Amino acid sequence: MDSSRIGEATARRLAADGHRLLLGARRTVRLDRIVTEITAAGGTAAARRLDVTEAADVQDFVAAAAERYGRVDVIVNNAGVMPLSPLEALRTEEWNRTIDVNVRGVLHGIAAALPVMRAQGGGHVVNIASVGAHEVSPTAAVYCATKFAVRAISEGLRQESAGDVRVTLVSPGVTESELADGIADPAARAAMRMYRAVALPASAIADAVAYAISQPPEVDVNEIVVRPAASVQ
Repeated sequence: MDSSRIGEATARRLAADGHRLLLGARRTVRLDRIVTEITAAGGTAAARRLDVTEAADVQDFVAAAAERYGRVDVIVNNAGVMPLSPLEALRTEEWNRTIDVNVRGVLHGIAAALPVMRAQGGGHVVNIASVGAHEVSPTAAVYCATKFAVRAISEGLRQESAGDVRVTLVSPGVTESELADGIADPAARAAMRMYRAVALPASAIADAVAYAISQPPEVDVNEIVVRPAASVQ
């Protein structure tokens, strides 16, 4: 997960539904607060620092979940960054960071969880993408490319899974989150403020994740797109 709004809302919803959680993100102070509040409400949760760009870190994270709970039934790959800018700005370091987190991070999660799920006879991979997996807008070419990639990876995994591992892609429209806080390009940042004037609560995405994983084993909810009702994008 990430420890920002969608990740936090998803953790709280799944804990309330009775799932036992291991939360991972780079910001451990925030994670610890979430875990404390979940356990105080009667849920089961623990936290571990996680950098999804490091394959070994993700492997250790999934191994820790399996050791703690005996199984890994669901992994939610939610970490993401969105440093928008026109391509001509040549912010190549931002491009590489976006690819590292948004694409490699998902692949690292799959690589860590899939062998565990295969060995135990099943599991569920949930990848959080974006409406940017379905459309491209100015300043968002690299970001959208990463989300198109997550969509393609998810569909490929679904086709290869032969029914034992379920795969869900959740694509949020404009949602309350901290993604836009990392936009350094002034024009892109101003445009995103206008674009995000109408936003979903993070709980709407958490509800979509909970719906997908609550289905019976023979039902595989493959794609969910969630937009504000007033959105025209």
